[in-house]
Amino acid sequence: MNNYQKQLKQLSEIQGRPELLLHICCGVCSVYPLTYLREYFKITVFFSNSNIYPYEEFERRLDALKEYLRILDDPEIRLIVDRYENDAWEKELGCMKDEPEGGKRCKACYRFRLERAFAYARQHHYPYCTTVMSISNRKNADWLNEIGEELEENYSPVTYLHCDLKKGDGITINERMNKSLNLYHQDYCGCRYSIRGLTK
Repeated sequence: MNNYQKQLKQLSEIQGRPELLLHICCGVCSVYPLTYLREYFKITVFFSNSNIYPYEEFERRLDALKEYLRILDDPEIRLIVDRYENDAWEKELGCMKDEPEGGKRCKACYRFRLERAFAYARQHHYPYCTTVMSISNRKNADWLNEIGEELEENYSPVTYLHCDLKKGDGITINERMNKSLNLYHQDYCGCRYSIRGLTK
């Protein structure tokens, strides 16, 4: 695993604070990553999560993110909300509905959302793109980084910021910060199939 903390320090010494398009999946996963990464980048938050079902849940997670952004009160951080297209997600990934949680369907879902972020980043000339999903102990950071590196090749000149935000006590810090914030905390990953997994 690359030492991404060291890479960030080197990057900031060379480039100052370049722009980063940061894919965010929910409010609680944004807390530590935003406070950490804004030291190194000018951040645009990209909320692209058509996997989330139902739409009311999508809104709850977006509202939690907006609440945290208000608390953070950083005028440099912008929020972009991507189109909610659960039908498109279902069309592409519904064939894997019987895959277990954490399996092939989840990896494909990572790619679905990250590719939307990379496409936006290239269209709007962001030099860097990454996701906060690696902060979760339920997300496979190796898969996320593998997908990010592949998308970097397909969406040049956008550079993928390779990271595992759980490292360096990131997950512990995120959990501690969230306890004091009382943000909405979901109890399933997002798609209808992960809801079903709760009852097994």
